[in-house]
Amino acid sequence: MLDRLLPLVRAVQADTELEHVILTGVEDLQAPVYDSQEPGTERFMQALRLGAESPPLEREAGLDRLALLQYTGGTTGVSKGAMLSHRNLLANVLQTIELFDKPGLLEPEKDVRIAPLPLYHIMAFATNCLSSVGMGLHTVFIRDGRNLDETIGAMQRYPFSLLSGINTLFVGLMNHPEFRSIDFSNLKWATSGGAPLNSEVGRRWQALTGAPIREGFGLTEASPVVATGTQLSPYREGYIGQALIETELRTVDDEGNDVAPEMPGELWLRGPQVMQGYWQRPDETAKVLTPEGWLKTGDIALLGAAGFVKIVDRKKDMILVSGFNVFPNEIEDVLMQHPSVRECVAVGVPDARKGEAVKVFVSLKDDAADEQALLEHCRQYLTGYKMPSYLELRDELPKTAVGKLLRRQLRDEARGSAG
Repeated sequence: MLDRLLPLVRAVQADTELEHVILTGVEDLQAPVYDSQEPGTERFMQALRLGAESPPLEREAGLDRLALLQYTGGTTGVSKGAMLSHRNLLANVLQTIELFDKPGLLEPEKDVRIAPLPLYHIMAFATNCLSSVGMGLHTVFIRDGRNLDETIGAMQRYPFSLLSGINTLFVGLMNHPEFRSIDFSNLKWATSGGAPLNSEVGRRWQALTGAPIREGFGLTEASPVVATGTQLSPYREGYIGQALIETELRTVDDEGNDVAPEMPGELWLRGPQVMQGYWQRPDETAKVLTPEGWLKTGDIALLGAAGFVKIVDRKKDMILVSGFNVFPNEIEDVLMQHPSVRECVAVGVPDARKGEAVKVFVSLKDDAADEQALLEHCRQYLTGYKMPSYLELRDELPKTAVGKLLRRQLRDEARGSAG
């Protein structure tokens, strides 16, 4: 475990069966530390040394043995531990390698990827770590992706061809004063995941860099990659690529019946990357895994005839206004087209007349717009029932440690204020 987290472990250790604690630090491979100053612990480098001196142990773990507990992001509900097996993780690596193992895509030992997302996030762990190692890519890890100066510095130093990020990171980079000094001539494409890419952000990025952002889709419960686009994928704005090999997709209504192509429905998937269940939460597991092995993602999607997927929104984030479904992403896409808007989040709040009403939280890049100007902008693009009834300006919007906007927190605040 990371040495700086030891006080947290000490606080609960007496209530567990934990006997051995091995400490590591971010500098261990550059400046190894062998002697631990903490009673009852060993340093990671010393453990490796002792292991090398010990006789080998014969043990067959099996592919279906639990490899790790990967906790969900908690942006829309309580975080749960997804049980991922060795088979789940290895299958997803092989699925990803198969997708990119085509002429003209990636060049092992040549392509350089800038990776500004922390490895404890499932997207970064699987793509920037496991799959990058599997494909032989040179990956430049950024210690803190929220430190835009550090990310920009890495992009200036390395002739990168790939970039992994999320919607808020791309927004932050484009607003950075040194963004236009970066050489994008080697960039093949940027990959966005973790949350739906805002269409206006994608358009601005391609206009500034000349390279598109290819959107991928995954979730912790699927190890995580389900579908993604590549250089060879036909580009359709707002759509992600096709499903990975050995991955089945379907879209269903509330009764579990398949819906027609290009019609919104909850996305279900089945494949070797799907988790074993939630750790010690059989009740929650039963809600998302069917006896036939289908994983209910909770995402509303459109599934095209050629297998291309468009993620519309989270099912639980949908706003019901006077009986009409309103998807927050559509409202956010419109607001992001305004040149003064930096970030925004749309949520539903109780309304005595309409059932729910739309409220938006907005942070601005400048003072060139106010609430009234933003509402007038929305009226140009949104039909009446989709119009925000409330708009609140904030200096900053809350985010997770990874940088994803915390819609759940803002929704809870808005509903609390509305009573």
